[in-house]
Formats: sequence, C-alpha cells, structure tokens
Amino acid sequence: MALGPRLDLRQTQSLVMTPQLQQAIKLLTLSNLEIEAFIGDALDANPLLEMGEAPPVEPVEIEARRTSLESSPCDQLIGEGMAAEDRPLDISAETLDVDRDTGDGGGDTPERYEPAFEGEATISGGGEAPAMEEYGAFDETLAEHLHGQIGAVVRDPKLAFIARFLIDQLDDAGYLAASLREIAMDLQVSPAEVEAALALVQSLDPTGVGARSLSECIALQAKEADRYDPAMARLIDNLEMIARGELPRLRRMCGVDEEDFADMLAELRGYDPKPGLRYGGGAAAPVVPDILISARADGGWNVALNQATLPKLILNRSYYLEMRGACAGKSAGKEDRGWLSEKLADANWLVKALDQRQKTILKVASELVRQQEGFFRHGVSQLRPLTLRAVAETVGLHESTVSRVTSNKYLMCERGTFELKYFFTSGVSGADGEGVSAEAVKAAIKQLIDNEDPKKILSDDTLVDLLKEKGFELARRTVAKYREAIGLGSSVQRRRQKALSGKR
Repeated sequence: MALGPRLDLRQTQSLVMTPQLQQAIKLLTLSNLEIEAFIGDALDANPLLEMGEAPPVEPVEIEARRTSLESSPCDQLIGEGMAAEDRPLDISAETLDVDRDTGDGGGDTPERYEPAFEGEATISGGGEAPAMEEYGAFDETLAEHLHGQIGAVVRDPKLAFIARFLIDQLDDAGYLAASLREIAMDLQVSPAEVEAALALVQSLDPTGVGARSLSECIALQAKEADRYDPAMARLIDNLEMIARGELPRLRRMCGVDEEDFADMLAELRGYDPKPGLRYGGGAAAPVVPDILISARADGGWNVALNQATLPKLILNRSYYLEMRGACAGKSAGKEDRGWLSEKLADANWLVKALDQRQKTILKVASELVRQQEGFFRHGVSQLRPLTLRAVAETVGLHESTVSRVTSNKYLMCERGTFELKYFFTSGVSGADGEGVSAEAVKAAIKQLIDNEDPKKILSDDTLVDLLKEKGFELARRTVAKYREAIGLGSSVQRRRQKALSGKR
C-alpha cells in the first residue's frame, strides 16, 4: 500500500438537532413562571416581539381516549430522525406584503399576529373545582422579626451590633451553630461581650431562639414559664433518655413520683423545639400551578392552563413593516436585510413553539386526568400505578417528551396542588390481579396506624393481614419499607410515643 495523502468520500447518517429544535425541547421543561423569565429575555433580544393579552378561549371537548390536539413537532422530528428538515415557520415577508413605496403598516395601532390557541380541554369525570387562590405572599422572616426588636430594647450601639450579627448566624429553626469564641475573634470583641449579646438575643421573642442545643432551647422556654426547677433541669439535661424510653430511670434521677413525672412530660411536650420555624425563611418561592382542573356541570372535568401566569407573546407586524421599508432604501445593505429576516424567523418560531408547548402540556395533562380519574374522584386511595411509557403510548408522543412536559409543572385541583410527577407511581399486585399504586398502599397503612388502639399497637405482621383484607398483597418487609417511607415508626417506637403522649 502506497503511503501518502488521499481523498475519500463517505456517506453517513446522523441525527442533527437544529438550534430551533433544541429551543423547543428546552421550552417543554420550563414551568409557566420560568417561561415568563425566558420571554423577558426574548423581548430584550428581538425588537419584533412584544407582550400581549391572551384572548378568551372556548373549551375544546376531548374524547375519552382520543384527543384532537396535535403532536409536538419536536417529538415527531426526534422519532423520525428528521431534525435537519425542521421548517416550522409560517410567517414570511410575502404574508406581510404592503406597498414598498410607503413601507407603512397603514395605521397607528400595531397589527399583531396571534396564533390560534386551544386553551382548554374537557374530559369525563366529576366533582367541583375550587376558586383559584392567591399565591406569592411571603411571611415575615425570623431575622426580620428579631431585628425589629433590637432597636426597641437596646441602647448600647456596640451591643446591638453584636446581637444583630448573632441574629444573622441563626438557622431557620432559630439555633446558633457558630462558636462564640470564633464570633468574638471575627468581630474583634471580648467573649464576655458576645455572651452578653447572646443573652440579649435569647431574651427576644420567640423564646428559645439563639439556643445552641435542644436542651438549651427547652430550658429557655421553661425559664420563661417559671418552671425551671431542679427536677425539670435534670429532665431537660437528659432528653436522650426519653428518646431511648428509659422513663423509670429518668424519673428516679429527677426525684419525683409518677404523677409529677407525668406532669413534667406533659409540660415538656408543650415547648417548641424549633421556635424559628414559626416565621418564613424568605427564600422559598411559592408553588404556582401551571394547570387548573375544574369540574363541569355535566360531571366532567375542565383541563386548562393557568392563564394568570402564562405570558402571551405576539409579533408586532407594523414595526416589522416599518423596519423592512427602512431596509429597502439605498443606504441599507444586505447585512441589514439579513438581520431583519433572521429576527422575523426567530420571532415566528418562538411564537409557534410556545403555542405548540401549550397544546402538548394540555394533551399530557388531559391524559393524566383520564388515567387517574379515581384519584380526582375519591383521593389517594384510588391512585393507580402509572408509567411515562403508558402515557406516551396513549397520547402518541415519545416517552422523553412526556418526561419533559411533566418536569417542573404543577396541577391544581380540589384536592390541592400536586406536581405532575406525583401521578406516576410504582405499583404492587392487588387481590383482584390489578396493580395498585404504592401511594394508595401508603395511605392505607397510615390510616390503619392512625386508627390503631393505643393499648394494642399494630405490628407489621398484623398490618400485612389487615392490608390483605383490603385487597393488598404485600410482604412484611414491603409494609415496613412503606411505613418508614411515610415517617411512621415501628410498633415499639409508636408504643413509646403514645406512652409519652398519655395514651395508655
């Protein structure tokens, strides 16, 4: 074989994702609030786009197992391997043609392109829907509450400065995790001054903030209630013995009889171990639903997007015509006309992509309500096992598209607000041979434990038998796993808890 450079011709096939297709896929994963921020950036980047008000929409009826909403174009391209042939634009310079001599839109009011949007869908079901509640109000944070008290009780500016610094070091529960020695070194003050500032913080409302441990937090509240006697002090200093269930030994250490000891435990339960949680953290955003489920008079359901958080993006036709007329002049070059055409294509694609995103979300949400109709009628006990593949096959989309649609989206119905991912649950076998949702099993376990006799705590073996009577075929270790997943202790732990709460 001769050594040397040569030219080879090869033909290969590959899936190419255009920037427009990548953007359409990204839009599917965003919530309505994230879409609003995305549109804000698009408005800054493209002068042909502007915000508009969504017109009223009429409900569109959907059959029990069929929908008239179109499939997502990005999903079709992915499935067919035709990403390179993506040409979704339906607005061109010809569709906006006017007299080139004037370059005028023909009026003062901008003419706007607004794609048709089927904003609602209806399916079979029943129940009444609640009115949309207000969202977004933030409570006063713990730090704000404490800072507001400092100015009213402190006259020494240095002491107030150290106290405010300590307040900013508190966690959400109101505890101080930082070392006083380190704080004194950081502020270049004496440890005694830091101790005085900490005592000041611990005197503020709510009682118990500024504590460095659970025992100190409870002790501060006992002192406030004038109940911090030697017996209570020993009880508070040995809280770990309560967790271990060593009540007889702890009673002897406190030197009280059974009646006094029971009163001390009852008083201990009245204290707040995390006083800071009464106030908001200030950083968590409210959960705003993207989809609203409401009832129809004929016993069906309305599935609609939340128009209150869904921005409407439109194309300013008059401004485009004005700019095209300016670019048609002799002074404008090919680069200017190319820039305008690019902005028109981007604006048209984004408007259509947002419109298709809304249709795809409605399509998937409608199918979720169909599949989980028992949940919307009767609650979590009727939640069925459901997979992404099952929904994808029914609505004619790719499984990855359904996964993107259900990410970061929330649904609001009369039973509350739920993430769409909540409706996809694993299942266990039922007595009738049909699958049962794991969430329904957890709900049944919780109901049995909540209703158990304090004198006869249910063991996991007993729960297995009771669940079998309800139609759930479960092994003992599966019951234990579900019980721990919902935060319920074993029979021994529950017996101790109910003994402490006086349910003997």
